[in-house]
Amino acid sequence: MKLTIVGCTGSFPGPGSPASCYLLTANDGERTWKIVMDLGSGALGAIQRYTDLEDIDAIFLTHLHPDHCMDLCGLHVAVRWKPGGWGRGRIPVWGPAATADRMATAYGLELDPGMHEEFDFTNWTERESVTVGPFTVTPFAVNHPVEEAYALRVEVTEPDKQGNSVSRILTYSGDTDSCAGLEEAAKDADLFLCEAAFEEGRDDDIKDVHLTGKRAGEAAESAGARRLLLTHIPVWTSPTTVMAEARPVFGGDVAVAVAGVHYTV
Repeated sequence: MKLTIVGCTGSFPGPGSPASCYLLTANDGERTWKIVMDLGSGALGAIQRYTDLEDIDAIFLTHLHPDHCMDLCGLHVAVRWKPGGWGRGRIPVWGPAATADRMATAYGLELDPGMHEEFDFTNWTERESVTVGPFTVTPFAVNHPVEEAYALRVEVTEPDKQGNSVSRILTYSGDTDSCAGLEEAAKDADLFLCEAAFEEGRDDDIKDVHLTGKRAGEAAESAGARRLLLTHIPVWTSPTTVMAEARPVFGGDVAVAVAGVHYTV
């Protein structure tokens, strides 16, 4: 499984990165599949560096804050108005129950049909897995001040060079503060892509919104994750600071996500 960091700046796009968006690719032995986790503000332009939009097999939204979903509006335009027609059917989109109506409202559309002609919307059911090609994605409810927010556990079984089946796990935190659901989602993950928007000492009075590097590291350690990749870092938060917070409490490798970088899981 390959992870491409399309966008990793927290809360709104930064000068060097769009907001949250992550492209995963994996092969099932017959073809390569591509799924997208979140499509935040500014991400739609950047993702076209790495894939044709028509090659996206599914989109998975963690929650409905604009920095995680708003560029679905632009993708709606691409699907609806591409000269000569869109080359595939509706794009499957999994998200919170309000996703379809929220996107229609954001674009000024009537709720019926809204964007249903471009996207095949399905609501998350917590801990109920969905499968797209080689990807099995399971949502875990997490601690963020919206009606629905999820961490996503992505499991892939794909053939190695010898033809043997190999399983890999990537967990993406979405936005959350510390909670049991996050640790369960990240249990034994090969790569834990985890937000660290806050800094210790600076943001201590803000509860149940975001993690610090320290709290992300603690979650990774408790979950038994093998690698920790810190993301969703706003322009006013220091990547160096959150990485320094995580290292003393997590025994595995720690790094900070950078837009345009690819990781193999």
